[in-house]
Amino acid sequence: MSLLAEMRKRAAQAPKRIVLPEGTDKRIKKAKDYITEHKIADTIVIKNVEKTDQFDRIVDEFSKICAEHKKSMAKEDIVKLFTKNTVYIAAMMVKLNMADGFVAGASHKTSDVARAALKSLSIDETIKVMSGAFIIEVPDSSYGHKGAFVFSDCGIVPFPTKEQLAGIAIAAAGLAAKIMSARPKVAMLSYSTKGSAATHDLDLIREAVELVKRSHPQIDIDGELQVDAALDHAAAEIKHSISGSSVAGMANVLIFPNLDSGNIAYKLIQRLAKARAVGPMLLGLERPCCDLSRACSVEDVIDAVALTGVMAQ
Repeated sequence: MSLLAEMRKRAAQAPKRIVLPEGTDKRIKKAKDYITEHKIADTIVIKNVEKTDQFDRIVDEFSKICAEHKKSMAKEDIVKLFTKNTVYIAAMMVKLNMADGFVAGASHKTSDVARAALKSLSIDETIKVMSGAFIIEVPDSSYGHKGAFVFSDCGIVPFPTKEQLAGIAIAAAGLAAKIMSARPKVAMLSYSTKGSAATHDLDLIREAVELVKRSHPQIDIDGELQVDAALDHAAAEIKHSISGSSVAGMANVLIFPNLDSGNIAYKLIQRLAKARAVGPMLLGLERPCCDLSRACSVEDVIDAVALTGVMAQ
């Protein structure tokens, strides 16, 4: 059974309440019907904004959050924002425990989804950065975990600092541990393998690795590694002795040095290798939520809901 099929099965074992705030999109409706039929999640679909008591409570609570961050908004402005961008309603429903997670992005940009999540849900203080991770499943591949990987960050942080890279790696390892029946092996990728080049950018990656090792010594992490040394034993033996490395030649979690490389990589492998790419899952927040590509398929929506449900279990 593929990882994504297993994820749907696991989600159905303990269905969670997942909000879909883009209920007017035909793909969302079709996905919702399938999810309900197969009991993958208890979906809450938002089609139109209704000014109910629950809506007023959500607006009031969001106003309090804004005030806490010294960014107060008038109630009428919040109502306009929530009416224009229903993702805020979904995020606040999760914040207030009216739901266990949300999935959006079919008709909203990643920046809209990320901003709603970040303004409504607290950042995990052990990670300290929000990032966007994809579950990648490559057909007929012997690399990773039976062809499955976590790629991060592919959606949020353009030029991460060493602290942000460390947080991205920690969060991605946590995602992999939750969904894979294999120990996460985290490779910090670059154009260099273990000192084959020397630049400030490489120092940043090496320092991020050390930060992870100090704060989370249980995580198997190595870097900097070129992608062939990260994935392939033969390349690792030539470029970087794998004795003493628990990652080289065995990586199933790939951390990219910047958003350009991460976003390009996942879209390349999705199209050229016919891989499935689910996400990005927005990591580093107190509660689970998942973004969608605006070009997503019905299958993508179903898998994103299953992933979010599993993360909420």
